[in-house]
Amino acid sequence: MSKPKVATAALSGCFGCHMSILDIDERILDLIEVVDFHKSPINDIKTFTERCAIGIIEGGCCNEENVAVLQDFRKNCDILISFGDCATMGGVPALRNGIPLKECLDEAYIDGPTVHNPNKVVPNDRELPLLLNKVRPCQEIVKIDYSLPGCPPSADTLWEALNALLADKPVDLPYELIKFD
Repeated sequence: MSKPKVATAALSGCFGCHMSILDIDERILDLIEVVDFHKSPINDIKTFTERCAIGIIEGGCCNEENVAVLQDFRKNCDILISFGDCATMGGVPALRNGIPLKECLDEAYIDGPTVHNPNKVVPNDRELPLLLNKVRPCQEIVKIDYSLPGCPPSADTLWEALNALLADKPVDLPYELIKFD
């Protein structure tokens, strides 16, 4: 009997939520007994080749590539989890949302106090994904089935949520796993 497939992706954020996934420590050995990681930085599989039971997304959407990855996950995963504050609320990358994008780019590449850019050129290569005007949390782009807040959420939060989903039980996390105080 084949094991359910789990896929993970990091959009715009710090990759801390994937570190939290790895922080389940030796329990990861128990997890790989019951699931197969499919498309994920954990195993470096870059494209979907089959349907996945669970997709875990960290990070928000700040560029067109993030949106495309998120839409691809929604299309290929039965259950989609936004994992961490960047995915659920935009997080630190969304701090730029109150500033016009041109002003952010000018500060980063032209006017910043430590910038040396005598030609005053903002990177504009066609290989670079087009930035969105605002950073968006995942649920503003696609339907999200579960949101696990935190920066990052604890390894125990993910562990409990995955165990509930894999046992076909409701994800009903205790306050201690989702608290902000």
